[in-house]
Amino acid sequence: MTSVPRVALSPGTITTVLAAAAIPAAGWAAHSVVWHRRLADASRDKLTGTLRREAWEPQIQRFIDRYGDNALLCVCDIDHFKQFNDAFSHHVGDLVLKHTAGRLMSWAGRHSIVGRMGGDGGDEFVVCAWVGASRRTLRLDQLNRALREPIPIGDRQFVDVAVSIGAATPDAIGSRDRSQLQRAADVAMYAGKHRGQAVQATRAHIGAVSINGRRPGRIGTHAGPEAA
Repeated sequence: MTSVPRVALSPGTITTVLAAAAIPAAGWAAHSVVWHRRLADASRDKLTGTLRREAWEPQIQRFIDRYGDNALLCVCDIDHFKQFNDAFSHHVGDLVLKHTAGRLMSWAGRHSIVGRMGGDGGDEFVVCAWVGASRRTLRLDQLNRALREPIPIGDRQFVDVAVSIGAATPDAIGSRDRSQLQRAADVAMYAGKHRGQAVQATRAHIGAVSINGRRPGRIGTHAGPEAA
């Protein structure tokens, strides 16, 4: 007679199993919705609603794998962001971040990916959207104009904002690797800093030194061999 292996369950596992068994079949749909909402909330930045790094990095790579040369990856940096906190307040800084994130998501559309770089306190975003080659310049100009609209901070009060934008596509840099595209977009963004227009990366931008897809010394990087 073949013996059946015994499996030891931890107290936490037993509690989970018992709780699951107590849920009526009719209640599974509602339970599933709540569970997935919690998972979704955990993957998003609480302030801006954009994805956290651990969520957007793999999603962007899958997006690139699926859409190839039509995947447009942008790195967007709010110019002189510190001044909003210093000259006004952290509340105003938060409003600038939230409005910028909202404009990015609106521009990119439903099936795009928008993430916040650098975690809490970061003033940079990464966006990956489907944009055909013939429409890249037009769409980037639209994004640039949208991000430069004054941001409301109170009763009839607005602050001017500027965002530097670097963009990269697989065909332009010769790679479908997310980190390579991000690096090229980041370098292109820095090259066009404060110029008032988006810069599209070329193969020349991909050779720049970077860590985690960003130039050494910036938020989200650390000392390492590439920084030397």
